[in-house]
Amino acid sequence: MKQFPILEALSDSQLVDEVNRLAQSERAAIASLVAALGEMDARRLYLAQGCSSMFTYCTQVLHLAEHAAFNRIEAARVARRFPVILSLLADGDVHLSAVRLLAPHLTEANHDALRQEASRKSKREIEQIVARLAPRPDVPASIRRVPATRALTTAVQPLDPKSTRVEWIQQQVATPPPVERAKTEPLAPGRYKLQFTVSEETYQKLRRAQDLLRHCVRSGDPAEIFDRGLTSLLEDLERTKLAATTRPSASSRPVHRSRHVPAAVRRVVWTRDGGRCRFEGPAGRCTETGLLELHHVIPYADGGPATVENLELRCAAHNRYEAEQRFGLFVRETAQEYRALTPPLGPH
Repeated sequence: MKQFPILEALSDSQLVDEVNRLAQSERAAIASLVAALGEMDARRLYLAQGCSSMFTYCTQVLHLAEHAAFNRIEAARVARRFPVILSLLADGDVHLSAVRLLAPHLTEANHDALRQEASRKSKREIEQIVARLAPRPDVPASIRRVPATRALTTAVQPLDPKSTRVEWIQQQVATPPPVERAKTEPLAPGRYKLQFTVSEETYQKLRRAQDLLRHCVRSGDPAEIFDRGLTSLLEDLERTKLAATTRPSASSRPVHRSRHVPAAVRRVVWTRDGGRCRFEGPAGRCTETGLLELHHVIPYADGGPATVENLELRCAAHNRYEAEQRFGLFVRETAQEYRALTPPLGPH
C-alpha cells in the first residue's frame, strides 16, 4: 500500500504551499500523459494491447473514468496539431475541458488568438466562446409529460410489521431516483437553452399565465412568460432584500444600537460592493454572488455600528469564517440563529 505524508503536522501556510505544489505536479503529469497518449494513439499501440480503441484502453487498462478518458484523448489529438497546448496544460493556463470544447473549432488561423482568449477561463466561459464560434439556432418551445417512475417493491415479507428497520428498507426500495438537475447551455451569443422539470402545480400555473397573457403574448411562448415572471420576482426580491426603490429617502432618525440595518444603508452597501462578497485573501477577492449577508467590519458584539462604512457584503461561508477567526469555533453552533436575525441578501 502506498504511503502518504502526514499532513496534520503541517502548519496552515505549509499546507497551502503543499496543495499548490501538488496541483502544479498534477498539471505537469496530465500534460505528460496527454502527450504520451497522443503518441500512442498515432502509433495505434492500443491494438497490440488487446483494445479496439484508445477509449477502451484508457477505461479498461488505465482505469480512467469515461469523461476523464474522453477529455484526455481529445486533448491528445488536438495537441498533435498544436503542441503549444501541452505547455498551456502544464502551466494551468487551460484545462482539459477547455481543450476538449475548443478542439473542433481550432484552426491554423485562429488557434493563437483562441488560446489567449481561453486562458484561465472557466468551463462556462469557454462554452460562451464556443457559442460565438459556432452559434446554434434557438430550440423550439415544447412541453411534455415526463414518464412516471415506477416504485419498486420488495419481495421480502417483514417478520415484524412494527419493525422500524423493515419499514426503513421498504421506504428506501420504494423511493424513486432523484430528478435530474436543471441544465443551462449557451446556443449562440446572448441565447441559452434552459431545461428543467416542474411539478403538476407549476405546469398549471404556466397554463394559467399563458391564458391571462394571451392578449400580449399570443403564442404563449414559455420563454417570454418565464422572463416576465423572473422580472417580477427580481423586482420583489430587490424591494424586500435590497431595499430597492425608485424614490429613496434618507432617514433622519438616529441610528440606535441594533442589528437592524436601515434600508438606505443596505442600498448603498449593495451597490458599492457590486452584489458580490467583498472578502479578499491571498488568491484575490471572493467571486460568490449568492447567499450574501451583511458583515460588520467592527463586530456588532464589539460595538460596531450599522453604518455604510462598517458594513460589507460577505457570502455565508466567509461571514462565518471571519466570525470564527475572531470569536472561536463556538459560533458554528449559533450560526443558524444568527442567520435568522440577519437573512441573506440577493439571489440564492
